[in-house]
Amino acid sequence: MRGSRIASPIAKESSKEPTSVLIPADWFHMGSEAGQENERPVHRVWIDTFYLAACQVTNAEYVHFLYAAGSKVPPLWDDPNFNHPEQPVVAVSWFEAVRYCEWLSAATGRKYRLPTEAEWERAARGGVEDKLFPWGDDSPESLPNYSQRWKTGPEPVARSAPNSFGLYDICQNVHEWCSDWYQPDYYAGSAERNPRGPESGERRASRGGSWRHHIKVTRCAARSSIPPQFQYADYGFRLACDCG
Repeated sequence: MRGSRIASPIAKESSKEPTSVLIPADWFHMGSEAGQENERPVHRVWIDTFYLAACQVTNAEYVHFLYAAGSKVPPLWDDPNFNHPEQPVVAVSWFEAVRYCEWLSAATGRKYRLPTEAEWERAARGGVEDKLFPWGDDSPESLPNYSQRWKTGPEPVARSAPNSFGLYDICQNVHEWCSDWYQPDYYAGSAERNPRGPESGERRASRGGSWRHHIKVTRCAARSSIPPQFQYADYGFRLACDCG
C-alpha cells in the first residue's frame, strides 16, 4: 500500500467485518410513478432474507484491504476532504469494490458481495411502502441542518439517524455501487423474485445520493449508473452478505 495518512493504528494482517443488519424476506413495490422513466413500471418484487452493512465502507475499514491485498490506494486517499477514518472510502471503481468483497469473504468465511438494485431499494425503504424517502415524503431540505452539511465531501458515517431497518446514510453521502448491470428499461421484464439485473451491459448500477449534487439526498427508487472502471469522488459502496 502506498502512503496513507490515516492515523489510526491498524494491524496489517487483520480484516474488518462490518456491523450488518438483517433485512427480512418480503414483497415490496419497486420503482416510482413520481420518478424518472427508468423507475417505471412500479412492480412487485420478492427479496429473500439477507444482511446489509449498517454503514458505507469507511477508510478505516478499507485500509485493511489495502495492506492485505497490496492494492493501489484510491485517487483521493491523501486528500484531507476525503481521508478521515470514518468517512466512506470514495473513488473506488466497481472492480475494486468487488475485489474488496472477495477479499473479506476469503478472510472471514462469509459470503460478502455488493447488493443488487432490488435488495438495496428494499432495504432503503425500511419496510415502508409508497414513500419517496426513508423517512416519508417530506423533502430533503426538511432534514436538520441540511443547508450546512456536505460542503466539501462526504460526512463521517452514522452521524444522522438511521432508517427503520437501522441503516445509516442509505440515501445520502455517496452513491453506492450495486452488483447489477444497468439497463434503463429493465423493469419492464424484471424477474418477480430476487432480480439480479441484465446479463450484460456497459454501465454498472448504483444507488443513493451524493454529497456534491444540488439535492444531496435521493429518493429510495432513484437509479443511477456509470461505467465500472470509473473512480468518482462521490462513489463508494456498502456490503451485502448472504444468510447461512
